Formats: sequence, structure tokens, C-alpha cells
Amino acid sequence: MTKKLLILLFFLGSFFTEAQNLAWRTNMTDAIAISNEENKPMLILFTASGVSENLQNEVFKTPDFAVWSRDNVILVKLDLSDSSASDGDKEQNLKLKNAFGVEDLPEVCYAIASIRKNKTTFSALGKLAYRPGGAKAWIAEANAILHPSE
Repeated sequence: MTKKLLILLFFLGSFFTEAQNLAWRTNMTDAIAISNEENKPMLILFTASGVSENLQNEVFKTPDFAVWSRDNVILVKLDLSDSSASDGDKEQNLKLKNAFGVEDLPEVCYAIASIRKNKTTFSALGKLAYRPGGAKAWIAEANAILHPSE
């Protein structure tokens, strides 16, 4: 009995640890390449220091989100307050924030992008901010954006 309990705790612990270690990309060029390679849209999180942690704590740090995101999107985090980012990256992130019409932080935009002749073209799929209700409700709304015909 003790052995079975230890095995169960090991699997649950590794599952919860995986939820904490999501692969967030911070370089848009890399994210676009991976998105196109895996044929998945990007989930672009626009955030900054000092913003509410509700979205992070109630959605992004859950096992449900870890499983869903792995199968459905490429995660991109653009921190608008990142002092270690280059001036070019900061300018790019602000331009993207404005292009997607992001007003309140944190906010998520779903998009696909292509690069042709060194010009990047984004196709916005939709936006989603924090809403109370937990990860399952948030994921349901995300699925409605990503798969509107289903």
C-alpha cells in the first residue's frame, strides 16, 4: 500500500512540476519559426512587472493549462517592463502591443505569423484577458477563439 502511494505521489509531483515549467519563448522570431514548424498558433502574453498575478496563478500555473498549451499553442511572453531586453526588442514588443490593440495588462493575443522577404505578417485570431473561473473556463474561451467552428 505504501509503495503504491509513493508511486502516485511521484507521478502527481512530476505532473505539477511540469505545470510550473512551461516553455515560454521571449524571442518573437524564434516563436514564429516554431509556430510555423509545428503548425500551431502563438499564445502571446503581454505583461509587465507589477500587474495582477491572477492569470498566472489561476490559469498558467495549472496542470490543465500545461497539458492544453503543449497540444495547442506556442507560448510567447513579452514582458514590456523587462530591463534586460534590448532597445530593439522593447520597441518591437511595444509595436506588437499596439498592433494587437492591447490596452490592459496582462492580456493574451492569439496569432499566426509568416515571414516573407524579411517582412513579418501577423494574423490575429483573438484576445483573451483574465476572467475569474479558473483554468477550465479560460481554456474553453481560448478554444472558442482557436477553433470557432467546433
